[in-house]
Amino acid sequence: MKRMLAGALASMALLTGCGALQAADVDSDAGKAPSADVGEARKDLDKLEVKGRAPKTGFEREKFGPAWADVDHNGCDTRNDILKRDLRDETFKPGTHDCIVLTGVLDDPYSGKTINFKRGQDTSSDVQIDHLIPLSDAWQKGAQQWAKDKRKEFANDPLNLLAVDGPLNGQKSDADAATWLPPRKAYRCAYIVRQVNVKTKYALWVTAAEKAAMKDILSSC
Repeated sequence: MKRMLAGALASMALLTGCGALQAADVDSDAGKAPSADVGEARKDLDKLEVKGRAPKTGFEREKFGPAWADVDHNGCDTRNDILKRDLRDETFKPGTHDCIVLTGVLDDPYSGKTINFKRGQDTSSDVQIDHLIPLSDAWQKGAQQWAKDKRKEFANDPLNLLAVDGPLNGQKSDADAATWLPPRKAYRCAYIVRQVNVKTKYALWVTAAEKAAMKDILSSC
């Protein structure tokens, strides 16, 4: 997204308190992860445990807490926090302390197209917040053993969240890197680096096919 790096860093620091990687990912014009982050991701990927998927039995969205909670207690729910971070030229609902985003422009990292966001019953879904590591995928790769609070943290962690084209998010569904990658090839390195970052932070495992797909992308970065 076409934000100055300083602005992106400030926004990220507000939401996460860390992460030059996340700020770099917001710059979808470049669409590339910094070489240092790619190198770190390669090392981290090698350290991730490789196992098969656990059964999806018992998975429910509610197991990860209410959708878009205000986990950082800034008065805004997570969806609006991410819209504020990833959109440009935003307008806000009066009287909400700039919490509820009414309009804005998304430079979609997954497709490369520009989407004009407008809040409304028939239009809000044009821009959706993607979990880079889908919740059900996480459930099958370690999250079902977590405490409820950790699952809620994961579901609302800005490191694992990105505003993207709604239909493409629906197309991705709960796929991992072995079965779905952003159509915009220029963004795939940043996408995989971020996925590895999330899996490392939460000690989620990868399948053999998923690791092979991630390694293939990182080798071309």
